[in-house]
Amino acid sequence: MDTLLVIGGDGMVNTIGAELIGSDVALAVLPLGSGNGFARHFGIPLHADRAARVLRHGNRQRIDVGFAGNRPFFVTAGLAWDADLVRGLQRIPMRGVLPYVFAGLYHLLVYEPQNFELVLDGEKLHIEKPLILAVANLTQFGGGAIIAPNARPDDGELSLVTVPRMDTFEILSRLSHLFDGTIQSIPEIRTWSFRKLLIHRSRPDPIQVDGELVESETDLVIEAKPEALDVIVPAA
Repeated sequence: MDTLLVIGGDGMVNTIGAELIGSDVALAVLPLGSGNGFARHFGIPLHADRAARVLRHGNRQRIDVGFAGNRPFFVTAGLAWDADLVRGLQRIPMRGVLPYVFAGLYHLLVYEPQNFELVLDGEKLHIEKPLILAVANLTQFGGGAIIAPNARPDDGELSLVTVPRMDTFEILSRLSHLFDGTIQSIPEIRTWSFRKLLIHRSRPDPIQVDGELVESETDLVIEAKPEALDVIVPAA
């Protein structure tokens, strides 16, 4: 077997892809999830029949994998409001983009931010109670939200993106930047590229890994493992 076909969203991609890391078996994805960040990044059609036709003649590509502790991720890992949002989604029986909107707005009101002490490839950083602190291997959060426009799947690095606490009106007024790929034009949003990130938080909190909630302690290591997974992507 040289290719394994996964039918589902980013969570299923994570579960199956984790078993293929370091192997010669390539991962192909028919996107049937809610956010489909993996598929959106690579331009895989969101309709299963079209995706199947495109991937049948696709190319094999070696990509990096992020690790949050011992948990791999292929799209993003989030440690602030975006993780709290996933907690809320677990309580909503519906799937799709609309539940993300409802859960996101609600958790803007109830999320309690905390400070982060970081060591980013040896550089110490203090991040004061961010709204979002996300690590991206690919550009997408999912649902068309582009959190890290410059992220590349095969450069041996991950992208750290921080968004400061904002009021609801300010967030809504800038929301279009998240979907048109221009989020980095907002001065308050900061982005770094790195290979290894050490994180210390004042309290333990779950993190989201490819849209799935994972328990995490106050200290966490996130790092890139270069060229760790083969995937099938649409031909250029």
